[in-house]
Amino acid sequence: MFLTISTTGTPERPATDLGFLLHKHPEKAQTFSTSHGVAHVFYPEASAERCTAALLLEVDPVALVRRGKGKGRGGAPDAALAQYVNDRPYAASSLLSTAMSVTFKSALRGDCKAMPERAAAPMPLRIEVPALPARGGAELVRRLFGPLGWSGVQARPVPLDERFPEWGDSRYVQLVLEGELRLADALRQLYVLLPVLDDAKHYWVAPDEVDKLLRAGEGWLADHPEQKLITSRYLSRRRGLARQAMERLELVRLAESDDLAVESIDNAVDETADTEERPVPLAVRRRDAILAALTAAGASRVLDLGCGQGQLVQALLKDPRYTEIVGVDVSMRALTIASRRLRLERMGERQASRVTLRQGSLAYTDKRLAGYDAAVLSEVVEHVDLPRLPALEYAVFGAARPRTVLVTTPNVEYNVRWETLPAGHTRHGDHRFEWTRAEFRAWAERVAGRYGYGVEFVPVGDDDPEVGPPTQMAVFTTTASPRGSTGRTDTTDTTEKEADAA
Repeated sequence: MFLTISTTGTPERPATDLGFLLHKHPEKAQTFSTSHGVAHVFYPEASAERCTAALLLEVDPVALVRRGKGKGRGGAPDAALAQYVNDRPYAASSLLSTAMSVTFKSALRGDCKAMPERAAAPMPLRIEVPALPARGGAELVRRLFGPLGWSGVQARPVPLDERFPEWGDSRYVQLVLEGELRLADALRQLYVLLPVLDDAKHYWVAPDEVDKLLRAGEGWLADHPEQKLITSRYLSRRRGLARQAMERLELVRLAESDDLAVESIDNAVDETADTEERPVPLAVRRRDAILAALTAAGASRVLDLGCGQGQLVQALLKDPRYTEIVGVDVSMRALTIASRRLRLERMGERQASRVTLRQGSLAYTDKRLAGYDAAVLSEVVEHVDLPRLPALEYAVFGAARPRTVLVTTPNVEYNVRWETLPAGHTRHGDHRFEWTRAEFRAWAERVAGRYGYGVEFVPVGDDDPEVGPPTQMAVFTTTASPRGSTGRTDTTDTTEKEADAA
């Protein structure tokens, strides 16, 4: 990764003053260790008329992967090769921002004991980044840097391959910024906006990232027209942290408009008492809706199909009316986590007799699942490939055939209300599809009619008058034997036999 900072000067104010402001001598090449490689600072040119400082970051891919284990995208088990063979060593990203914070720490703060007046004054700057990921293209680059005082913002798209122009442009640009700014302001802007344009961070985003963002954004972020996008991307789309940052930025804006200190207007809350009303997470509201439906159904023996890490099983165990609870999941790792969550090894014999965790695929019939009062498929069907869905339908509704079946799934129409969810993306990378309310209703009514169930629909979460609730739930209740069958699991329907065989 490579970045250059150039300035021009006069005999009275030589360009080599840049060395004082960066705290790096122009006649020396210096090396710094970072957590993911080695950073070099050197000066390709240094004269009174023109001076250029260069930051070169040599990324160690092995160190990057080792430090990323279990922390966000670096620990992804299905990306073993991509962790080593990718564009990280070449394209500017949060890795370069981290290197800047190590090598230009004092300059980012605007500290310069040797030349405090020079550090506080604007100076002619030209900053170049040869390869910069820009998720949003050159237009987004201009929208981000344009309002920040630069007289020139050039973002030239890099073609995928110059030999094949018909392939079009890559998502990378060559960035050139020109203008008169304080060096500290320019560095802070880059520190924030490099990972924003890449739309990714190489480390886990913790709550202290809000403080980092506000420190680096001091003086420019509170009034930036793209403040919401910058905040969301910098904080890796973590809604709680983004909301906290936006609230604090609004306080800064209000304080600046009234020429007051932030502390003088942010004094309405007694910090010794927690009076904030926090929104109930959707996962909790979904679980509460499921528990209410199970209570209404009078169920005591319950299947949690696709139980994941056991949150619902744990909630069911707290209620003595549920005498038998079976959690089923295809993932052994998820079942292991569920076992730890439930503390099965420490559980008393009487309590342990109420719960069973079982590995199994919902695409196959299992005679052990027959005869239960209720089955729950919470956020499960959208993880199944559509051609495999008939097999699941038969395994649950035709073979297991509980009296009540609860199915929850995302309402894709509501996705426009998630400000941090890019258009056209599903809520989870493993979702094979997400249904509209009409699509979910059509599927549920078809399944209910086929297997002798009635079905009702329940919104989960705030029911938006335009796009509906974030989660939709169907409550199936048996009304008759499956169509074309003489008993609960004995069917002569050819499709059902094929699904069973699958």
